[in-house]
Amino acid sequence: MRPASELETRRLNETFAALCAISSSSRHEGAVAHYVRSELEQIGVEVDEDGAGSAIGGESGNLLARISGSGDGCAFFCAHLDTVPHDGEIRPVVVDGVWQSECDTILGADNKAAVAVLLELARRVKIEGAPLGVELCFTVAEEPGLLGANNFDLGQLSSELGFVFDHATPIGEIIGASPTHIRWRADVRGRAAHAGIAPQDGRSAITTAARAIAALPDGRIDEASTANVARIRGGVAGTNVVPERCQVDGEVRSLTDGQAELMAENVAEVFQDAANAPDCQCDLDLTIERSFVGYRLSDDERGVRAAQEALRACGFQPTLVESGGGSDANAFREKGFSCVNLANGTQNSHQPDERVAVSDLEAMLNVTFALLDELGKD
Repeated sequence: MRPASELETRRLNETFAALCAISSSSRHEGAVAHYVRSELEQIGVEVDEDGAGSAIGGESGNLLARISGSGDGCAFFCAHLDTVPHDGEIRPVVVDGVWQSECDTILGADNKAAVAVLLELARRVKIEGAPLGVELCFTVAEEPGLLGANNFDLGQLSSELGFVFDHATPIGEIIGASPTHIRWRADVRGRAAHAGIAPQDGRSAITTAARAIAALPDGRIDEASTANVARIRGGVAGTNVVPERCQVDGEVRSLTDGQAELMAENVAEVFQDAANAPDCQCDLDLTIERSFVGYRLSDDERGVRAAQEALRACGFQPTLVESGGGSDANAFREKGFSCVNLANGTQNSHQPDERVAVSDLEAMLNVTFALLDELGKD
């Protein structure tokens, strides 16, 4: 398949800018889902929406579009529609050949760079055809734990192999390993009392939670594992009340089999010890939830081989790397569907200095074209 034309690259950048300007934090993807559906329907592609939105309390479900090819077989490509929460308007601009937000906010390249690429792929395939069919999935609520992908019915697909473009590192990297991710929430309940008159009658939930947090390993635990205490809520408006309640949210993740589960067990033990301490004596409700399961790819997987050849064809040196992050590929692989996540050249995802070079945005379109060509050879 020939490289992207000047028209295609111009339209790709226009589409990307339009997507980024649409607010679409997790569970609030209604407007961007409407935009994607409209773009596809304008070129004659039918789009189906599933019931994931209702299942997760969101504005939209996952979108699935199908385009027939000239031969047998079908390839699956996926991008997510949501972004992390942000304050204020996103105004994408190009500065020295790099897309960034003009405001002090995220850009939304995670994962709208991939959404724009897939929309342009759809236009090319619909107009010019392809050696095999294409199934395009646009998931919702990926950021809070792959919720859309977890609620997506893979049984409706004709494809046996899929690709996700959702890693903010240089093009050429193939995500060869991704961690198991576990979230936890500790609800600590003590006893309220007047802080000035009878503090001895109270049991501070905040002090108990703080004791547990101080005893937990945090940050980089080893080369394969991390832990994070992300949020603390508790207390009352006045300072004259011993705080009865405190809620703490955190996570653990690891590339090592079974390590995330052991770390989660340690969180439970540490909070239980703090709650049972003689000078605390608080009640504890602890919720532990696995968001996604890790995986490790082998060099001889069909999807890895196809990605390597497509990257080489576009002038990139393919490399299998380990990642501390997850993607919809985790959810799909856990369900038994072969799926490979590729880096797409974006940078600093979830941060105000998030960016993607125009050249990388356009290069990923060519990689996608080459990938479809490579899959068509099988």
